[in-house]
Amino acid sequence: MTSFEEARDLILSNVTPMDTEQVELLDSLGRVASETVIAQYNLPSFDNSAMDGYAVRVADSSTLASLPISGYIPAGGTATDEIAPGIAIKIMTGAPVPHGCDAIVPFEEATETGQVVRIEISPLPGQHIRHAGEDVRLGETVLAAGTLIRVPEIGILAALGRSSIQVYRKPLVAILATGDELIEIGPSLPEGKVFNSNSPTLAAAVLEVGATYKMIGIARDDREHLRHMVALGLQADVLITAAGVSVGDRDFVREILEELGVKQLLWKVKMKPGKSIAFGSNRGKPVFSLPGNPVSAIVTFEELVRPALLKMMGHQCVIKPLVTAILQEEMQKKPGRMFLSRVRLVHRDGKYLAWSAGNQDTGRLQTMLQTNALAVLPADRTVFAAGEEIRVHLLSNAPVL
Repeated sequence: MTSFEEARDLILSNVTPMDTEQVELLDSLGRVASETVIAQYNLPSFDNSAMDGYAVRVADSSTLASLPISGYIPAGGTATDEIAPGIAIKIMTGAPVPHGCDAIVPFEEATETGQVVRIEISPLPGQHIRHAGEDVRLGETVLAAGTLIRVPEIGILAALGRSSIQVYRKPLVAILATGDELIEIGPSLPEGKVFNSNSPTLAAAVLEVGATYKMIGIARDDREHLRHMVALGLQADVLITAAGVSVGDRDFVREILEELGVKQLLWKVKMKPGKSIAFGSNRGKPVFSLPGNPVSAIVTFEELVRPALLKMMGHQCVIKPLVTAILQEEMQKKPGRMFLSRVRLVHRDGKYLAWSAGNQDTGRLQTMLQTNALAVLPADRTVFAAGEEIRVHLLSNAPVL
């Protein structure tokens, strides 16, 4: 079996970023820019007032100087004439600063009587003036290709007049559940059957990453039906199958994938849960075969599929960092495999504290409701004492109180 680290490295070395597309500005939120954005304007584009007040020349504006008010410039107005010596112009925040003016005196630092303003505090040169290009200069690189577009990136792109941007395309991920015991979610559950929870669970995980999904149904434990369903899935950018990759007498998934041209690159990883995971490539398209157990499917997606999808969408940082937590109770595991233990993490007094989320049997899906992190317990150890520092991965979008 392959170690967890080797498996993740192998998967990431066999996926590449998607092609690109032009999208409207708001549709780029959460996407990764595939182009470098160069400023076509200064930001701000003109000298403007940072305060409501009076535009003045510093040389005319010593403390208690009285200046006649000649003019008014609102935000959105114009300032075509140069300010004459010995006068003040009333000006609003965001309004263009008249030529020759070198300071703004705020209303709070002046007293206006009739059409005369008395300066209460001498201004400093440049006071309360936002100069053209002081934020972004014409020709400056604003966003490099590979930048994750967040709310601030949307803001600066809009401020620079960009209504669209080139981004990496979202991969379409086909999801295929397998097994005669499965039925689609419905009003009743016949004896001996199980609702197909893996497909919607994996679809939600795909959406959470930022990709798109297509649930193509349930493949029966019949070679011809499985072949047909897998062939449908291989039309997408990525295929994820759930179940059918172990060594049971009806576990046909790996064989069918191979027959359809998928080159197997990985099978079985020294991790728990998730040992029976396979990974292959179909003409450059990733194919993940995850365990059928719902907990194992969630964990293997989080640790091995999620980073691959992020790389395909152009993300530069695809592996969540490990953080240190203090174990609050003893944990035990069998030797031989790295164990991803479901834990409940709390942040207290600047430290992460970790408790077991409950029974670690992979059939206990309900424990995932209490889980906001996975403790990464090394393969060569069996007992982890209360008070010991352990390393954990925070789960995506799982709150830590």
